[in-house]
Formats: sequence, structure tokens, C-alpha cells
Amino acid sequence: QVQLVESGGGLVQAGGSLRLSCAASGGIFSLYAMGWYRQGPGKQRESVAGITSGSSTNYADSVKGRFTISRDNAKNTVYLQMNSLKPEDTAVYYCKARYWGDDYWGQGTQVTVSS
Repeated sequence: QVQLVESGGGLVQAGGSLRLSCAASGGIFSLYAMGWYRQGPGKQRESVAGITSGSSTNYADSVKGRFTISRDNAKNTVYLQMNSLKPEDTAVYYCKARYWGDDYWGQGTQVTVSS
């Protein structure tokens, strides 16, 4: 069973930065494909960024050039560095792991960007 715990959310002014972390336990972390998703108020959950077990990355168009996903297999942790934050980035951010075809989700962390 894979368990995920996000941290690093908070309140930040527009233009600021935050770094989210997602610590994983269970299974073999280096084999996980990891992703960050977000759900804003009144919106559907959407993919923000993903990173494969081989560290290939992909990003939503809305965050390209501002957000960076990375992973540290020694620490069983995936990160999301968020720069140049905008009010529209306000959302609950979730971490997801895909492992042997099954998806596992964290509990989410709130990011609020004030204008």
C-alpha cells in the first residue's frame, strides 16, 4: 500500500514562490510515476505536472516556465517548485502516485495566492 503526504502549501502574494513536497511510503518509490494535480474552487481537478520513473517530465500549458517538478528517490519525495504564482493558481494541490497500474492520492495541501 502506497501512502502519500503533501506539505508546503500556504498563503503567498502574487509573484511569489512556494515549494510543495510529497513524501511517499510503501512500495519502491523509484518505480512510481508521480504527478501533481490541483482543484480550484468550483473547478474540476486538473493535472499540473508529471514525472516518470525515468524522470521525464510534462506540464500543463498554464504552468510551463513557472513550475518545476522533480523527484529525489533517496528521500522518497517528489517536489513541485512554483514560481511567479498567480491568483488563478489558488487551489488544493494533490500528489498522485501510479504504481503497478494503481493510483494513490495524498490528502492535498492548500495553496492560496493573493493579488
